[in-house]
Amino acid sequence: MTAVSFVDVPFRGRNVSIEYAWIAPARAPHSGPARAPLVVFLHEGLGSLAMWKDYPQRLCDAGGYRGLVFSRAGYGRSTPRRTGERWPVDFMELQARDMLPRLFERLGVDADGTKPWLFGHSDGGSIALIHAASFPDAVAGVVAVAPHIFVEELSVRSIAAAREAYRSTDIRSRLARYHDDPDSAFWGWNDVWLDPAFRGWSIDAMLHRLRCPILAIQGEDDEYGTLQQVQGIRRRASHTEIVVLSHCGHSPQRDQPEALTLCVVDFIVRHSPTPTRQGEMQ
Repeated sequence: MTAVSFVDVPFRGRNVSIEYAWIAPARAPHSGPARAPLVVFLHEGLGSLAMWKDYPQRLCDAGGYRGLVFSRAGYGRSTPRRTGERWPVDFMELQARDMLPRLFERLGVDADGTKPWLFGHSDGGSIALIHAASFPDAVAGVVAVAPHIFVEELSVRSIAAAREAYRSTDIRSRLARYHDDPDSAFWGWNDVWLDPAFRGWSIDAMLHRLRCPILAIQGEDDEYGTLQQVQGIRRRASHTEIVVLSHCGHSPQRDQPEALTLCVVDFIVRHSPTPTRQGEMQ
């Protein structure tokens, strides 16, 4: 991974500084003239560039991909929330339809006509699906890991428990390793998910607009959602491929990284317009 850089992006009436890093693969995917596929990593509700740790590099090395990792506004070393600011109920739609296109434009993503693959985890998986449904000709494919397409009682219970743990344990100090302002990251996510108005949030009605290849992955022991999430994607977009990982919770990149990488690389190989060669597993 290259050194972390920053770019200013206009969002919700102000410029926000977004931290990002490019990933170069350990080896080229093939010997032809085409560039390596670009995978954009979209983090979870408490995630950041740093919280991915080495997984993006490992996946890019395994498949021979270029990668882009960044922290959304409010997370990592990106601009934190304003004091007292609350994310709106449609915060994921705003990220997918407003922020992501602006960020891609600033960084030159797709400038050469190569469509990116979106790899999103949890809230990031939802953002990836919304972006692909909103801009169906702009995405090569989506890997949605533990995504949310509607709000389940299981999710609300787990997020409420996280709130109590944040208040009573050392979670804040642990999050400070990955966020300059851990309160910005935690309360931005927690407040909106526990807002009564958010209970009716759903992206189910837009999923029929998905045209690109979709891989929906979930751990069978996911503490933040049931398999109705990934099954719901396939009900609306019948071409969706589903993988359920055993002995795996909400974060397959942590619980089952090798299995996750194998199925992602296989998916991208099968759906790439040009052949790619799988690199050695790291």
